[in-house]
Amino acid sequence: MSNIEERIGAIPIWQGAVRWQALEGGLSNECFTVEDDSGKYVVRFGRDYPFHHVSREREIMTARAAHAAGFAPELVYGVPGIMVSRFIEARTCSGADMRDQIPRIAEFVRRFHRDMARYVSGPGFMFWVFHVIRDYAATLRAGGSRMSGELDSYLALSEELEAVQVPLPIIYGHHDCLPANFMDDGARLWLIDFEYAGFSTPMFDLAGIASNAEFSPDEAERLLQLYFNAVPDKSLRKAHAAMQCASLLREAMWSMVSELFLDAPGVDYVAYTADNLELLSKAVDQYRTDYGKA
Repeated sequence: MSNIEERIGAIPIWQGAVRWQALEGGLSNECFTVEDDSGKYVVRFGRDYPFHHVSREREIMTARAAHAAGFAPELVYGVPGIMVSRFIEARTCSGADMRDQIPRIAEFVRRFHRDMARYVSGPGFMFWVFHVIRDYAATLRAGGSRMSGELDSYLALSEELEAVQVPLPIIYGHHDCLPANFMDDGARLWLIDFEYAGFSTPMFDLAGIASNAEFSPDEAERLLQLYFNAVPDKSLRKAHAAMQCASLLREAMWSMVSELFLDAPGVDYVAYTADNLELLSKAVDQYRTDYGKA
């Protein structure tokens, strides 16, 4: 019996024989589909990652809140390190899917931001990407990262991007708006993976959607207009463009930190770092073309 089979079999909810299959795509967790006599589920193994500000207890709370609010599949079993969710027949979204249905995405995310705070509980966790970037830089320096020589330039860029943010209401956001975390069953959208969910402004989610799905400037502006139900002014557009850069910088630095601490099967963190730095370079060039350098 394999270690995975033992770990899955030890979860005390199964009815009858258990059949499992690995799911691909996780960058920091191990995920599997599991079927027993009662139905089909998704099992997710992960641990606390203090270096990424990830608490599995908080993630479990948020997953339950997101289901109660109508955004996520039901979490049928959750203890720190193990989450079992009810399987939904839905297609994982791609970047093209996100670009093709901007009105639907904007409405869904606006409802998530509006409703989630009424369902979450416990100490309030705040996600502010510029704090995360600063903390990642300290972690990378202390860990002797191969990228240590670039950290001062990353911090200078982060300060430039933070300086142009505009005041917005505090909402409860997802903060990991990769296309793969959106699922479409044909009738409605679902959202999964709540490791980084917490209080912030809407801007990081709106920027993450645009940067991760590689929106054009026109598509990004349409997302803002539909989300805010108003034509965005220059300061809002600039803040959003800057936050797209910050989103990519954070993702690249997430990968750099992961190089030091994680070893997920089949994941090449060095390549993932390089991919995100390339996207960041393009985004910064576009940002400075449109708005200049501070």
